[in-house]
Amino acid sequence: MNIIFYTVVISIIIYFIIKYIVNISSKKLSKGIRFILILGLILFAILFALGGRFLLSLPLTLASLALLKLKGLSIFQLISLFRLIQTLRRNGRFSFNNNQNKNFSNLSVTESCKILNLDESKRLTKEDINKAYLKIQKKIHPDISPETSRLSSIVNEARDVLLNEIK
Repeated sequence: MNIIFYTVVISIIIYFIIKYIVNISSKKLSKGIRFILILGLILFAILFALGGRFLLSLPLTLASLALLKLKGLSIFQLISLFRLIQTLRRNGRFSFNNNQNKNFSNLSVTESCKILNLDESKRLTKEDINKAYLKIQKKIHPDISPETSRLSSIVNEARDVLLNEIK
């Protein structure tokens, strides 16, 4: 008799959970799932670290960092953006000072490939260049983040240099 009672109770609970999931918006559902995943991964990482299993906690920590979003960018996208800024700073094309040098119109093909994360040794097509350009512009477009308007202009110039090189 207990098995039938538990089955009915569990079935009713599952019914209400499914009904709730169906009626919730997909954006709210994805945020909830992301929160549960991040929380679970962090808890498992802490448990593994406390248990002395540091090698098992590292992938869980990295996975939870990938799920975190900061201002619309994931940790991996922030790392690639940081690499872009460092490449531009090494070449003297970008600085955080207010008295920035506006003369950056002489990008080389090599620098343009580095900016767009393209392999210079491969034969580049317009599609490859535009695909890499759009991938970066989705992260740093001034409409998304006004602080990145200078970076966006440099990425635009890098695309133009590579497209002119192909013609």
